[in-house]
Amino acid sequence: MWQMKYQRLSTLDVAYAADMAIACLITYWVAAFFLPYLSGRPSTPVGILWAVISTVFVYKDTRSRSLSAGISRLTATLISLALCLSYLWLLPVTAFGMAALILIGTLATISLGRRDEIGLTAITTAVVMIVAASDPPNAWQQPLLRLVDTVIGIAIGVVCKWAASCAFYKIIGEEVG
Repeated sequence: MWQMKYQRLSTLDVAYAADMAIACLITYWVAAFFLPYLSGRPSTPVGILWAVISTVFVYKDTRSRSLSAGISRLTATLISLALCLSYLWLLPVTAFGMAALILIGTLATISLGRRDEIGLTAITTAVVMIVAASDPPNAWQQPLLRLVDTVIGIAIGVVCKWAASCAFYKIIGEEVG
């Protein structure tokens, strides 16, 4: 029988959770309010969500793991960007097109020796193609917009992890990731 085992939360666990929440709040604010101010385009729920998901994905227990997760996220996004942008410039969005891009993206990711990014590449491709279907005349913009959202989320997640690690070090006097 499966049994749930609870662990006692440490001060560092609570600080980690609080900092991740703060990083997500900052990402939300940047994606919802600051980016539209800079770009002159309104934010979309998908863009805000994608940026926050990127922050959550890269916010790990150590700085090196956060940086590694950021590189993985960016790699998957760039593979998806190349495939989706090429496709959307030439062909309309279809479910079969999405499936073909996921197949090609998986093979490309394997060929690049980045098997750990297969799922991320497929998820990014699916999101881009499904959102692109909602606005066919501007479908080609979706890969570029998701790249911007991803970069925002990665940058904020990694910077917040770095800042938190430095702050914890100053407070408790020992390395904390």
